[in-house]
Amino acid sequence: MSIDVIVVGLGFGADFAPIYQAHPAVGRVAVVDVDPARTAAVADRLGITERFASLDEALAAPGWDAVHLLTPVRFHAEQVQQVLKSGRHCASAVPMATTLTDLDALISAQEDAQRNYMMMETAVYSREFFHAAKLLETGKLGRLTYFKGDHLQNLDGYPDYWRGYPPMHYVTHALSPALALAGTRVESVRCVGSSRLTPDHVGVAGEGFGTEAALFKLAGDDLVANVTMSFFQLGRSYLEGFSVYGDEGALEWPQLEGGPMKEFRMAPLTQNQRGRAVSEIDVEPAGAPELLPAVLREFTEGGHGGSHPHLVHEFVSSIVENRQPRVDARTAATWTAPGICAHESALQGGTEIQVPDYGARR
Repeated sequence: MSIDVIVVGLGFGADFAPIYQAHPAVGRVAVVDVDPARTAAVADRLGITERFASLDEALAAPGWDAVHLLTPVRFHAEQVQQVLKSGRHCASAVPMATTLTDLDALISAQEDAQRNYMMMETAVYSREFFHAAKLLETGKLGRLTYFKGDHLQNLDGYPDYWRGYPPMHYVTHALSPALALAGTRVESVRCVGSSRLTPDHVGVAGEGFGTEAALFKLAGDDLVANVTMSFFQLGRSYLEGFSVYGDEGALEWPQLEGGPMKEFRMAPLTQNQRGRAVSEIDVEPAGAPELLPAVLREFTEGGHGGSHPHLVHEFVSSIVENRQPRVDARTAATWTAPGICAHESALQGGTEIQVPDYGARR
């Protein structure tokens, strides 16, 4: 079986189009962008002949099995529903949506359409995540005890729709690895804001904070994920990653992007010793190219931890194999809702907020 895919949004989408072209289960690839010059440049460079000027035009065309949306966040909820209602499968960049109401609407749209929806969360297909999962599987972490996530990124100078964006609304990169490794959801969250937005940073979301720090209580065990998100008014270089801790070892994200991760292992306690000795090594994870068709392995050298070919392969495979993708609608909502609730908690001065249970597959 072969499927035909439309890639929408060629800023980020230009990285994905050639992966779809190379995938053995993909036939035709078309591209869409609101900028005709960018559409032409990307399509010409990749030898793509089928091009559309808008999502509406693409969905009106006959055929085409699936659409991958790489459009601005404010369009995700509406466009995903539009794609699903057209009878196509849909992949979308993060986050799934920015309100709980829209999360419910997207789940309903997916179930009504009986088509696949996948949130293309890069963090859980990165080489760093694959390494963490292997450490957990082989017992080197022991029992999970704590998680930490950070996404610090200055958005000054970004397109105007990013101005004042609530940091926690984009929490999935920093939080989803914890939920995927623990196989659970967030039960409740307490979040506080730091550095109230100056007037020049306030956007359509209204007043908020440049930085938000949250404690997410995970369901089913005494586990906490401590996540800091910052988009404005923080004089720090870019950092986006996660750290995972167990009672026998840990894996920490580098302090500076591009550096090696730190892996820690605890030695047994010896007689008359205070505290267990801990060894540490630098690690640069290789990822898991063996999980991909050979023709896609070269793409694991790309950005976001080499996740892009894994995301494409999972989305395409889920359609071809007639099954739900790993990050399906309910899982996407499970990973997105905590950030929406966290921002609300920050606006309420740190009040504990219960997070809805979307019944995601474990």
